[in-house]
Amino acid sequence: MTNTIIFDLGAVLIDWNPHYLYRKLFKEEADMLHFLENICTPDWNEEQDAGRSLQEATDLLVAQCPEHEENIKAFYGRWEEMLGGAIEGTVEIFNELKEKNKYKFYALTNWSEETFPIAQERFEFLNWFDGIVVSGTEKDRKPFPSFYNTLLNRYNLKPEETLFIDDNLRNIKAAEEIGIPSIHFTSPEALREALQEKGVLA
Repeated sequence: MTNTIIFDLGAVLIDWNPHYLYRKLFKEEADMLHFLENICTPDWNEEQDAGRSLQEATDLLVAQCPEHEENIKAFYGRWEEMLGGAIEGTVEIFNELKEKNKYKFYALTNWSEETFPIAQERFEFLNWFDGIVVSGTEKDRKPFPSFYNTLLNRYNLKPEETLFIDDNLRNIKAAEEIGIPSIHFTSPEALREALQEKGVLA
């Protein structure tokens, strides 16, 4: 029986997208996409999520691609401009679940330790959680089993009693492999339906 719900944050509760910033910096969409796919890549960003400092990451990339220095430095220099708002439909579901007073809530997020405080200041609902495990702080990240186990062990959770929600299918599969039932998030509407099917929401 589910007694604990674990949320991913980015693209589930918080709208974060580098496109918001880089559309201001590139005239052509194709040039922007090429930059984000080949220079400031998701893999590069995940190393910061896993604990590498923003300064080290920026210096490394500038040394490799000096012709892109200005745009590379903007990634963290103007990082706040990548934050959209809350994903209101999911926040509404979170609030409904919280009002039931039946569940504990935790966040398990791949996020840089240096940028996470910006989100904490901006989004009040981050205070609703019973605990938040941030990859950059732990120097570990999804999809590694050790990161999920950090959450489970720290808060004495049984995998079979939890429900994990994440937009990344890779992270969902990793959770399920260690016995955590999961929902692949695609939209607030689909999430609501999945929670109703599981009897978590009426």
